[in-house]
Amino acid sequence: MDDNHLGDFLRTCRAGLRPEDVGMASYGARRVAGLRREEVAVLAGVNSDYYARLEQGRERRPSSQVVDALGRALRLDADARAHLYRLAGATPSEPPAGHAAERVSPPLRQLMDGYPNTPAFVMNRTLDLLAVNALADALYAPFEPADNLARMVFLDPGGRHFYPDWDQAAQATVGNLREAVGFDPDRPRLRELVRTLTEHSADFTRLWNTHTVRGKTQDAKHLLHPDVGPLTLTYQAFDVREAPGQQLVIYHAEPGSPSAQSLKLLGSIHATRHQPDSRPHR
Repeated sequence: MDDNHLGDFLRTCRAGLRPEDVGMASYGARRVAGLRREEVAVLAGVNSDYYARLEQGRERRPSSQVVDALGRALRLDADARAHLYRLAGATPSEPPAGHAAERVSPPLRQLMDGYPNTPAFVMNRTLDLLAVNALADALYAPFEPADNLARMVFLDPGGRHFYPDWDQAAQATVGNLREAVGFDPDRPRLRELVRTLTEHSADFTRLWNTHTVRGKTQDAKHLLHPDVGPLTLTYQAFDVREAPGQQLVIYHAEPGSPSAQSLKLLGSIHATRHQPDSRPHR
């Protein structure tokens, strides 16, 4: 059975493009549809013989830079580009960090608001809270501001009260930031955050120097909220595919549990506090 999946994919993508699709002039008779191998090589800035070996399966491990160049040359969309990386066994390059990575799309915000009975928020790799729904806003109300989970854990005076298992929360938070270093070690926001935490928290510095790495996927959380008392929640974290680096995090309480009742109460308290004042103005 032929297992030249990378070569087959490249060949199929090449056949689906015409010279005019990529701004090239067509010349000579074409025996098959699509671009020639040499044309793809020119567009990608690679040696034509090397590209031929990729299609033939004689070369199967191109670098991330070559894969990225091929993705651009073949006009691949995000899904096809990610598939090309997987076939090549390469690590996708991250888009340049910028304001686009900090924006949460309106459809995602609407999705979060569709969970009125459970806290949901979007964060980036540096643990900045980019968007929260109403119940997440109520959950993190003890923090002022509720802007970054690492700052809230290590530098906010309420952090140790809010997280009864503070040591565990601190270790997980530092592990999350260490993972962010692997994606973009020179990102200014990450360097600024680590510098601030190191300067003001000996606990953070000690944990940071262990180089423990931990991704955020799912776990249990024990919290102590000043308005409703103890909360035992679990969470699930989902990658936002349209915005690499963003994660949607949804907290959940066991149905019928005291924590579920406490979340419901917390939502009511929050809604009451944020109701417009209906009294006539004097």
